[in-house]
Amino acid sequence: MVKVKICGITSLEDALTAIDAGADALGFVFYSRSPRHVSPEQAAEIIGRLPPFVQTIGLFVNEETAVVNTTADQCGLDLIQLHGEETPGYCDSIRRRIIKAFRVKDRSTLDLLAQYKVSGYLLDAWSPVAYGGTGQTFNWEIAAEASKRGHRIVLAGGLTPDNVAESIRQTCPYGVDISSGVEIEPGRKDAGKVRLFIERARHTE
Repeated sequence: MVKVKICGITSLEDALTAIDAGADALGFVFYSRSPRHVSPEQAAEIIGRLPPFVQTIGLFVNEETAVVNTTADQCGLDLIQLHGEETPGYCDSIRRRIIKAFRVKDRSTLDLLAQYKVSGYLLDAWSPVAYGGTGQTFNWEIAAEASKRGHRIVLAGGLTPDNVAESIRQTCPYGVDISSGVEIEPGRKDAGKVRLFIERARHTE
């Protein structure tokens, strides 16, 4: 069964809504230029009040490794998601399991995945102005090829309750990751859309 991550959590209310709807993981953005940015103190407060068996993931972009490791310890993060130009060597210095994000321009992205020995590979739409959360899709055939090559793929980029089922059928990902597609506004989730997205992701055949 495909795993579901709801990213860009900024409040306990949204976190609990996602968990009650069946989310496997919650994402917290520590990139200051994002409209969904939270401080380590805010994230720690939310994470400290979550029920067990929910994975918490911190998203960073080209951050100093010491800051990533310190924030992970402070907040009790389970995994780190890297959305910048982080190198394989950089990843080796992070003291958590890693999901490395790649913004997909074309099939050349596939050649990069094998260079990274990480827990998962998040494929997102390429944008010249943002590192994620753009609401744009990309060529899902590339994600499907990555899955066929045996990579543990997390599909992101432009997913919504309306297209998540088809995206899963086409790409056979390990998981799906959504942020803007279930929002009322950046950083504020729409409970109905969250529930519908997870329901449709879970019941895709």
